[in-house]
Amino acid sequence: MKRREAAVPRGPYHSTPIFAARAEGAVIEDVDGNQFIDFAGGIGCLNMGHRAEPVTAAVSAQLGKYTHLCFSVTPYEPYVAVAEKLNALAPGNFAKKTFIVNTGAEAVENSIKIARAYTKRPAVICFEDAFHGRSMLAMSLTSKTIPYKAGFAPFAADIYRVPYAYCYRCSYGLTYPSCEVACAKHLEDTFKRVVPADAVAAVIVETVLGEGGFMAPPKDFFPILQEICRKNGIVLIVDEVQAGLGRTGKFFAIEHYGIAPDLLLTAKSLGGGLPIAAVTGRAEIMDAPAVGGLGSTFAGNPLSCAAALAAIDMIEHGGLLERATAIGKRFASVARAWQKKWPLIGEVRGLGGMCAIELVRDAETREPADKETTEIAHYCYEHGLITITAGSYGNVVRILVPLTITDAQFEEGLGVLEAAIASVAERKTAELSHA
Repeated sequence: MKRREAAVPRGPYHSTPIFAARAEGAVIEDVDGNQFIDFAGGIGCLNMGHRAEPVTAAVSAQLGKYTHLCFSVTPYEPYVAVAEKLNALAPGNFAKKTFIVNTGAEAVENSIKIARAYTKRPAVICFEDAFHGRSMLAMSLTSKTIPYKAGFAPFAADIYRVPYAYCYRCSYGLTYPSCEVACAKHLEDTFKRVVPADAVAAVIVETVLGEGGFMAPPKDFFPILQEICRKNGIVLIVDEVQAGLGRTGKFFAIEHYGIAPDLLLTAKSLGGGLPIAAVTGRAEIMDAPAVGGLGSTFAGNPLSCAAALAAIDMIEHGGLLERATAIGKRFASVARAWQKKWPLIGEVRGLGGMCAIELVRDAETREPADKETTEIAHYCYEHGLITITAGSYGNVVRILVPLTITDAQFEEGLGVLEAAIASVAERKTAELSHA
């Protein structure tokens, strides 16, 4: 850590003060020989587990052929094969094409470029509590100010933000379903009061909030958004950087909502641990930029493409979709029992294996328990469990465990998390009783 502090700027944050030496499946071993159950999965990049054998075998085989060519100079088959797979798997009965990049932020930025080229319009609408990346345009679309945006202004222009379907903290003080999904319908009002519809190129939205706190909208949220976008000639971009690739029990989380977005963004677990991301969408929209208008030196690196093909195959045929559903059901069952026991847990939520608990100091006021959340994460890593937090208020514990985790490992991890919550919740109860 002393070497890190001397050589690396303070900006990169660490949720745990340990250095990894090796990892396998759902277990990480640090340089001191301590083993940790991994409930973070590299922030959702390892749905198929650390060093998944099919992925490492595919990368090893590709190493014997070539490691880099640049698709813009000399095309190669693995890039095309990944595009074909994503085109076939993405929802929608229409012709699709895929552009491959390196990271989720690049996928976001290129999707906006493509939408603007197609519509010849400048404006983009995004959502409160959204996270779309850290590069300039992606950061402008991201909602949380500290630490993601503080000190980095000015931001990209022609970006407008509207409320997300965060039902636990509804921006309108309403309750679903009597609210009639006012947050989605608010888009029409935005066209009248903020930016005209004929100036809007795209609406970009996460299927499930990632950094925003793992909120999954009601089932009619996305159909309403899609209808409004179609009526106004607006490209609907769905960001599945964190929610996609089997995490929710379906290959793409948007499948739960029965719609086919115009553009679909993937990254993280797409590479099974290697960097790769993609924009997949309607062929006529994807073809809007001129030849040479899209590109990147390392985008679709051959090793990452080989890893992606193996990772996709594991998700499709390795039982990971069923496993994600089972993990989600087990977590919800256990966490709801905790909720009945400790008022500290305000809400248990999620979709499939993308699940979380939101912590509050008061069940009525729903005051965010941010410091308590940090204490729980601290307890966890001190007791052999790696967790990560989320939420605009820093009060959400999210579960991104590799889907290949064994039942025994998962139960052990849940036990540590329960003990961590108990240590904080019961201390708070004792403090209140002596107040």
